[in-house]
Amino acid sequence: MQVQVNTSNGVENKDTLERWASDYLNEALARFRQDITRVEVQLRDVNNGKKGADEKRCMMEARITGREPVAATHSAPSQDEAFRGAAQRLIHLLDHTLGKLDRHQHRERDTIRKDPAAIPELDEGA
Repeated sequence: MQVQVNTSNGVENKDTLERWASDYLNEALARFRQDITRVEVQLRDVNNGKKGADEKRCMMEARITGREPVAATHSAPSQDEAFRGAAQRLIHLLDHTLGKLDRHQHRERDTIRKDPAAIPELDEGA
């Protein structure tokens, strides 16, 4: 899964931020890995350096294979809180969206239930 981080309005885009965001999202969204091709992250300072509540905003958009993208936004006083809040909202949205697909369309998923080698033989004497 590819993670792309964009920043604007007073938020510095450093290599460490991109690395951290990529690692964090790859771990947090691991169970959706086969469904998501890319996550785009937009971090910005809403007040453009002025003091005030909820001055940082993070928007995350997940590109889902064969489906429309889904997006989540969160505003908070710090960049870290905005990022983590948006990530949690995106996880909830993906659970809801992909859960609906599981219930209604029976999408193809990797499972050990289809692999006879993964099912232990039953002991006939038991």
